[in-house]
Amino acid sequence: MYLYPNSHAGYYPGAKMIGLKLLFRKSNGKVLGAQALSEDGPGIDKRISALAMAIQMGATIDDLAEAELCYAPQFGSAKDPVNFAGMVARDSLDGDMPIAHWEAAQDGFLLDVREPAELALESVPGAVNIPLGELPRDREIEVICRFGQRAYYATRILLQNGFNVRNLSGGMLSRAMLLTDAPGFEKELV
Repeated sequence: MYLYPNSHAGYYPGAKMIGLKLLFRKSNGKVLGAQALSEDGPGIDKRISALAMAIQMGATIDDLAEAELCYAPQFGSAKDPVNFAGMVARDSLDGDMPIAHWEAAQDGFLLDVREPAELALESVPGAVNIPLGELPRDREIEVICRFGQRAYYATRILLQNGFNVRNLSGGMLSRAMLLTDAPGFEKELV
């Protein structure tokens, strides 16, 4: 699964986005690998070091979600990207947030939950930006936003209202990585 959290607390100046890919075993949640990209060098190596230790110790996604990592606004958030990755992975395994990946996106209804200003910058052919009350119940809905957080909320709300829905993991940023074939992002593991 993919996510794109900030390198540290957003209210503290200089936060940079981290592109984080987490691999885990579906059967037991064991962490198998990770990759990260960011302009924030110290922020990236901190997360990869924590994930490398988790892999070495045989940790699970639940261990990531509960890990106590250093909190200092200029270096990390109260819920670190490593914690966030564990929480999102657990929600995925529990069925609370089914995910899809761009490569496997089907002919479902593609719902874009981004703001109009973001749509002006980029869009996906066939994706629709519409209010909740107008969504189809007769086919699967695949939800997107910029990096996955709003799509996560929309997916949870839609699931709780009886829709057949999945969150496209990592949103538009994962699609951009796939289309640009970012060096090493898909090919190497930690």
